[in-house]
Amino acid sequence: MNFLERAWYRKAGWLILLWPIAFFFQGLTKFRRTFQQGKSRPTKHNVPVVVIGNISVGGTGKTPLLIAIAQQLQTVGLHPGIISRGFGGKGADYPMQVNGNDNPAIAGDEPVLIARKTNCPVVIDPDRRSALDYLLDSNKIDVVLSDDGLQHYKLFRNIEVIVVDGQRQFGNGMCFPAGPLREPIKRLQEADFIVVNVTGLTSEQMVSSSAAMTMEPKGLVNMLTGEKRPFDGAPFNMGNKIQAVSGIGNPKRFYNLLDKLPYRIIPVEFPDHHQFSESDFQSGIFDEHQPIVMTEKDAIKCEKFAKNNFWYLQAQVRLQGSFLEKFTNKIKTFINAS
Repeated sequence: MNFLERAWYRKAGWLILLWPIAFFFQGLTKFRRTFQQGKSRPTKHNVPVVVIGNISVGGTGKTPLLIAIAQQLQTVGLHPGIISRGFGGKGADYPMQVNGNDNPAIAGDEPVLIARKTNCPVVIDPDRRSALDYLLDSNKIDVVLSDDGLQHYKLFRNIEVIVVDGQRQFGNGMCFPAGPLREPIKRLQEADFIVVNVTGLTSEQMVSSSAAMTMEPKGLVNMLTGEKRPFDGAPFNMGNKIQAVSGIGNPKRFYNLLDKLPYRIIPVEFPDHHQFSESDFQSGIFDEHQPIVMTEKDAIKCEKFAKNNFWYLQAQVRLQGSFLEKFTNKIKTFINAS
């Protein structure tokens, strides 16, 4: 977390000095939305389009939620397709269809992870409308899921799912750069569903919402051998220390999960979407005799140079209440009406 992010969530008083810029940013965002929703935007597509995004800067857990939704739709016989910006990748040509074996440095870490976990067609393009057109032209699908893109208003959507970070919530409640918000909090009122990621919180701390989401650890997977160890108990030798590597938007949730293990946790943070290289692990910071543990999203960027002490945390999304049932029924309603 950089200096500005820490100030947002600590609600530093000096941020009020940035309020005029934030006010200008809100006006610009509103104008951009009105312009992009104009006549150039389609009014519908042959299949329902779902945007899963957030109103704050940084990670909220929207990609794990999208994976869970895609897997749920598959269990009821539907064929979802997925579009993404491909942030962090450096593809030469767009739009580009991604598979689970593609290089995340080219396709982006999240699209490769999504393709690997869901086996759905995944298309990336900074212009999500272009990605959508390519996805529909090249694949037979029933529903489109957009990984992020809530503020990409050129993209028509039937359903909006907004994910909220239950730990950090909205910081000081101000818009960028005075605060972490891309759009004002009242934007939540327009969403079809609000999902609050409460991973690491107690039941008393949960935010009232249409759905509560948690990430539950399943086990640890060795990145070199594929060996799997259960998360419960003590998967490593007593006395080990876990070197917890993160290149994600909000690593605190990851650290909170690892805190459940009976080991000393040593966090090593990199920027969000950091493109890991072997040299990152040769800096003298790491002990090669102690386990290095990272998220699955970060792990796919380290597979080519992983050593025997490299592990990733395998986790799954748990959604409380009837969110998946309501969401699935709404998708089926759109499909039956088309």
